Amino acid sequence: MRSDWKRPAEYSLPGEGERRVMLRVAYDGSAFHGWQAQGNAVSVQGTISKALGDLLGRETAVYGSGRTDAGVHALGQVCHFDTVSSIQPELFSVILNTRLPRTVRILSSSLAPEGFHARFSTMSREYWYMLKEREAMLPFDDRRITPVKAFPDISLLNRYASQIAGTHDFTTFASAKDPSPSKVRDIYVSEWSMISDGFGFPVLRYRTAGNAFLYHQVRSMVGTMVEAALNGESAEDFSLRLERRDRSLALRTAASDGLYLADVSYDIERYQWFEDGYGR
Repeated sequence: MRSDWKRPAEYSLPGEGERRVMLRVAYDGSAFHGWQAQGNAVSVQGTISKALGDLLGRETAVYGSGRTDAGVHALGQVCHFDTVSSIQPELFSVILNTRLPRTVRILSSSLAPEGFHARFSTMSREYWYMLKEREAMLPFDDRRITPVKAFPDISLLNRYASQIAGTHDFTTFASAKDPSPSKVRDIYVSEWSMISDGFGFPVLRYRTAGNAFLYHQVRSMVGTMVEAALNGESAEDFSLRLERRDRSLALRTAASDGLYLADVSYDIERYQWFEDGYGR
């Protein structure tokens, strides 16, 4: 519940004469070694920071709502930076898009609300995972959609997904590399649906939203659900995998190609129904 969230009581705010600008960003993750700047590897954070530095004539730190791994895409990542520049906040998206590679697009730029921090003000994150039958894969889908030989039974997938919604300890679906002391997370949405790509081909999409996610959690949940459904596992057996909090019970970690950070929300009311129904 929100009262349990471990967030710093204080975090950096704009300095004297500075303004905080908020960016909404989309990117093709196959072109990057993840969001976070790291050494000589090409990252989304580093690419945006360099473009801003060149524009403003000074090194400019960029803070994201959270990390995405190498190969993971974004439709609605959010980040911020502080500046003394007189450039109107709404113009940064226009200017930066002339300086960034086509694998990164600034969807919007605006003056951040008072007290805003891209990471610590986040109320929810939403991810999508996309799969296609191998025979329907197009050249444009490479490294953007995960191919499967055949779609599993979607009704069975949704019976699994309903077990994931709510507040649980997700140790089973957390990477051994996850440093979080607590593996408990609130999951507001967990559902599978059949949608279409821009050319009319069917795409199986998993959609999930929560307060936060563990390292590789979504990919592990997707891989395990797909594998379990192909094996015809019952919803009750899948529920036991989650309840036992045993990483060895996760069947597979899905590839990064099909994962998208779809939305980051700062709206405190968006999932208030969850707090009202399950909060303490």
